[in-house]
Amino acid sequence: MLRRRFGVSTAAGYSCVGRGVMDRVWHGPAWTLPFLHLGAWRNILVPDSGTGVPFTVENYAYVDSFGRETVTVVRTFEIAPGRRRRFDATLVHGGPGRIVDYLGTHQHLAVDLEPSVLPDGSLQIRSGAQRFHEGPVSFDFPLLLSGTALLREGYDEVRGCYTIDVRVTNRRFGPLAGYAGTFTCEFPEVVGEAVPPAVKPLREERRG
Repeated sequence: MLRRRFGVSTAAGYSCVGRGVMDRVWHGPAWTLPFLHLGAWRNILVPDSGTGVPFTVENYAYVDSFGRETVTVVRTFEIAPGRRRRFDATLVHGGPGRIVDYLGTHQHLAVDLEPSVLPDGSLQIRSGAQRFHEGPVSFDFPLLLSGTALLREGYDEVRGCYTIDVRVTNRRFGPLAGYAGTFTCEFPEVVGEAVPPAVKPLREERRG
């Protein structure tokens, strides 16, 4: 089931849409909220907390304007009735053994991802180096001013659902934000030009 979920591509001819409930959505101490709200302006992270939060994750495959195979990771949290938060990202292949995760609606932040398989067969993805790109400005973003994400995703054979746990921490200041819960998936045959424009970034960045 994990292979199917992460096998999304234009060549495979299908995408993946998951729906479920996050048992917990959380953020760090009050001083972290201004930074989280700043990120939320471009759909990066979620400056809210709650339990039993309805959740959707949309992974659609298409080829971007630079000719790169791309997969969306659009997470929507319904914090309260009529009040939603989105956390957007797009994934591209950055070379042998390298995945680049562009965060937000304008792909300003490019993050290296390090996937691995845990002994129980679940998937772990840890974020690595980060770079900021905007117009002529481009620089390595210091992790001391940002966070490192750790995602663990598995499949529960008994309950028939996917499990997810995401934690974003700063190595000096501690936990920043995260969420954990379960969801089930559908695999629509929607790829390429048929992908809804609403899940694509407003701006695409060539630099990795």
